[in-house]
Amino acid sequence: MRAVDAIMECLKAEGVDVVFGYPGGANLPTYDAFVDAGIHHVLVRHEAGAGHAAEGYAKATGKVGVAFGTSGPGATNLVTPIMDAMMDSVPVVFFTGQVRTELLGTDGFQEADTIGLTMPAVKHSFLITDPRELPRTIHEAFHIAGTGRPGPVVIDLPQDLSKVDIPYEPITDVHLPGYQPRTTGNQKQIRQAARALASARRPVIYAGGGVVLGNASEELRALVREGGFPITCTLMGLGAYPAPDPQWLGMLGMHGTRAANYAMDEADLICAIGARFDDRITGKLSEFAPRAKFIHIDVDPAEISKNIPAHIPIVGDAKQILPRLTDEYRALEADRPRLDAWWQRIRTWQERHPLAYEPAQDGGIKPQSVIEAIYTVTGGEAIICSDVGQHQMWSAQYYHYPEPRRWINSGGLGTMGFGLPAAIGAQMGDPERTTVVVTGDGSIQMNIQELATIRQENLPVKVVVLNNGYLGMVRQWQELFWQERYSHVEMNTYGGEDAFPDFVKLADAYGIRGLRLTNAETLEDDLRAAFAAEGPAFIDVRVTRNEKVYPMIAPGEAARDMVG
Repeated sequence: MRAVDAIMECLKAEGVDVVFGYPGGANLPTYDAFVDAGIHHVLVRHEAGAGHAAEGYAKATGKVGVAFGTSGPGATNLVTPIMDAMMDSVPVVFFTGQVRTELLGTDGFQEADTIGLTMPAVKHSFLITDPRELPRTIHEAFHIAGTGRPGPVVIDLPQDLSKVDIPYEPITDVHLPGYQPRTTGNQKQIRQAARALASARRPVIYAGGGVVLGNASEELRALVREGGFPITCTLMGLGAYPAPDPQWLGMLGMHGTRAANYAMDEADLICAIGARFDDRITGKLSEFAPRAKFIHIDVDPAEISKNIPAHIPIVGDAKQILPRLTDEYRALEADRPRLDAWWQRIRTWQERHPLAYEPAQDGGIKPQSVIEAIYTVTGGEAIICSDVGQHQMWSAQYYHYPEPRRWINSGGLGTMGFGLPAAIGAQMGDPERTTVVVTGDGSIQMNIQELATIRQENLPVKVVVLNNGYLGMVRQWQELFWQERYSHVEMNTYGGEDAFPDFVKLADAYGIRGLRLTNAETLEDDLRAAFAAEGPAFIDVRVTRNEKVYPMIAPGEAARDMVG
């Protein structure tokens, strides 16, 4: 069997039914094997689109995503999604083509040191030197990508080795002595954590994307409800706990709610689960939660005490640890009224500082109202794939995610151009659910060519552009922190002339129905009609230009000093 045919057999053995990629000279043998493989290959229009689509697929389904690119520029175009997957702990196996072995190190045509370039951005990588090892390598790659703390794995395959015949037998077991993720947690530490929770007067549960990745949402709900604890989630953790719930404080961090950030600031105990104390969460690190002790549950021991010293560290899988923590807590029969005063203080913050915005005085469309309308129209049941910028934060604030894997965005790396290809993957992974891209006029132009992929696959993705003519988040920072010195953030003028791309005509060029919305009074009805129509839609919403995302923790400031 050719090595490339063995690749296909391995993919099928791993349950892979769809992959994303782009062919080139170095991976032509692999693409020849796709002809007879029976695996759905999605031809994207840029390798970055392949990588982000594989991420979207993995985030929506919980499965390992797969992306293919050729050597040289094909591989370097995958570097951003590889880094993106690393930052957000997304399980993706990236296959890159490589020049023939005799050309390695000669600066041959389309040669790039893919392993060297991606080494700091992968969970693991393999350069194939013996094609007979390819099947086992592929299964090991899937095992590494999808277990422990998930992440990207790269397999770099020289073209000449991909064509040789190899003996192939199915491999059903993977055992890596040097890779044994700890999943169960230490029972003594779990008991210690339960006692701390039972004695705390101002506890907060702080859940991150690790809860979503670990499929531990139900276990999280059981703990929170058993203890009557207030809970907040990170940007990546949205959906881990149902947003329409009285114990939910909203998102925390730079653009989180005041109630969530104030609660963290005054907490005497914080139980962090699958979260990493990112700088967007902590603000000024030295003043973060100054009165609190910390329980930190994470499957990656490197995260424990990395930014905040953990008083009670628990290394392991949240899905396994949380039920035992809940049982230990329940056995203590903790005095629930001890939290009454804490809840009363939290309710005061919630009443005084709800998320809110002023309606436009000129009848224009406020961007926040667009997100609210999308939530109403979809009944909260859609998968929202956002790009990066102000629209991302408004999508996090004003769409209330009832379940995990409904909110897909680039949280760690903050990659503009992520949303559209990620939506392709999410829609492929969950075809029965409405998938909506929320993007800006800056972000959408980073990977807009993937509209062709949506058309070719006839995916009913709805793209909503919050079009304010600016790189809005950069403009907001320039306004607030750079004395309104607006440098290269205006997207709609060039030399005094209108430089807006006509998104409706552009969508039409890709064979996708485009429409432009400018009327606030008919916004919800217009969106409802666009979403109800079959097939994809591209909706250019002209929103008020200078809106800012509030509240906000200014860079380097403490959570208690939120503005807006």
